[in-house]
Amino acid sequence: MKTIITGDRPTGRLHLGHYFGSIQNRVKLQYDYDTYILIADVQALTDNFEHPEKVRDSVHELVLDYLAAGIDPKKAHIYIQSYIPEVAELTVYFSNLVTVSRLYRNPTTKHEVGQKSELFGEDGESITYGFLGYPVSQAADITALDGDLVPVGEDQVPHIEQTREIVRKFNAIYGETFKEPEAVLSPNPRIKGLDGNDKMGKSLGNAIYLADSEEEVSKKVMSAVTDPSKIKKDDPANPDICMVYYYHKLLSNPNLDTVCKECRAGSRGCVACKKELIGVLLEFLKPIQEKRKYYEEHPEEVEKILKEGTAAARARTKEVMKRVRKNMKLDYFDEQ
Repeated sequence: MKTIITGDRPTGRLHLGHYFGSIQNRVKLQYDYDTYILIADVQALTDNFEHPEKVRDSVHELVLDYLAAGIDPKKAHIYIQSYIPEVAELTVYFSNLVTVSRLYRNPTTKHEVGQKSELFGEDGESITYGFLGYPVSQAADITALDGDLVPVGEDQVPHIEQTREIVRKFNAIYGETFKEPEAVLSPNPRIKGLDGNDKMGKSLGNAIYLADSEEEVSKKVMSAVTDPSKIKKDDPANPDICMVYYYHKLLSNPNLDTVCKECRAGSRGCVACKKELIGVLLEFLKPIQEKRKYYEEHPEEVEKILKEGTAAARARTKEVMKRVRKNMKLDYFDEQ
């Protein structure tokens, strides 16, 4: 059985973009692959180093969202990055194989530095070593567990390619040690936000979270962007540029054809359309939130799942690192 490595940085709760962009696919894949789901708390500190409490609190929220959305702890190992010291060790070894100029050329890193100008400066002059080396750390996460496949969005493909480069260079120097992982693109790589932005994001304020209350869902949907040319209730509109219709389609509303026809004909008002979407959304979120509530009320189960998942990941990385140290001539004596 091939191994899948995937995961998220704990910087807040998961939203619909996460669910349709990656979680839904992980739930499907966990039954056919040996699945490890990483809670990347160390990587979250690269741009949250001054707010460790945010990262710590988000770890718990992230696990609850995983379990609520359908990740099965009997099929997938959920583990915490900071409890796997072998990954930190391998990151150091890999850092000798990557030049600073190569890290600066990574298009995803360049884009993210531009988005975080308040933290790293307009020209990235205050970028930290940790943030710049994020792809190296990610390469260690994948290879320390002998990962075969890495489900990612399009923006993460450059990181996987950098991992493959590191693997090739390591193997050329120290002998065949790692396999080159492959990126697996999600069927829905990018989910739009309520404001029409191409990406739903925590920092953009355009997201519906899996744990949102009925009041929060209603308020957010009522603010969603619709066709600006529709001024009056009975004006015809174009559903293809309406975010409300976009979510009707995303959620597979069985009434989708009617929504589309009435919108184009001008026989459906935006308020009525939004209220119908609220109902569809709440129905979709109901089983997820019921499951989340169960785990919220049973924290001991959540802790057990995390401990067992982390132990499984640690056991695997220990074996991989024995091979790494042997090939690097660092096996000075038998390990206990």
